[in-house]
Amino acid sequence: MSNAPVDTGRRRFLTAATAVVGGAGAVAVAVPFIKSWNPSAKAKAAGAPVEVNISKLEPGQLIRVEWRGKPVWVVRRTEEVLKQLPELDGQLRDPASDELQQPVYAQNGVRSIKPEYFIAVGICTHLGCSPTYLPDSFGEQVEGVSSGFFCPCHGSKFDMAGRVFQGVPAPLNLVIPPHKYLDDVNVIIGVDGETA
Repeated sequence: MSNAPVDTGRRRFLTAATAVVGGAGAVAVAVPFIKSWNPSAKAKAAGAPVEVNISKLEPGQLIRVEWRGKPVWVVRRTEEVLKQLPELDGQLRDPASDELQQPVYAQNGVRSIKPEYFIAVGICTHLGCSPTYLPDSFGEQVEGVSSGFFCPCHGSKFDMAGRVFQGVPAPLNLVIPPHKYLDDVNVIIGVDGETA
């Protein structure tokens, strides 16, 4: 055993140097780990807004786009369909759309910003199947109603404003995604019309 004096200055230096190197190592490990929590570019793109050109959409026609991995329908409704919507209120589960499944700016009788265009998430509110658009043969499902959406999985029926008929499994109207019109022919889905 040596009785040599302890060099406290050297000991402090070595302790500090070890702490600095250890801290740098911890940061080097932590940065990639924390970065891995951020969504990937593919995930960001999947949730990104989708711009849709509706200039070639004919009356009665439906186009499908994908937003956040879900089908979104854009339908150009005919004058006949728009006139019929108020007449269906007595047959619908939630005709006034009291259940908030649409942005405030689409909380109206046609559930849209522009009455001519209907934009909805194309997923049944029962178990998540995708209903079929029946532009000319919906009368086979609901007598006297020319157009609508029919879910083949369990028989839920929706009118041309995405409102669910009574007596079917779906408990709620179709969801209206946030959207806004950029101009007369372009709509962006995934951006709220009031906050953008």
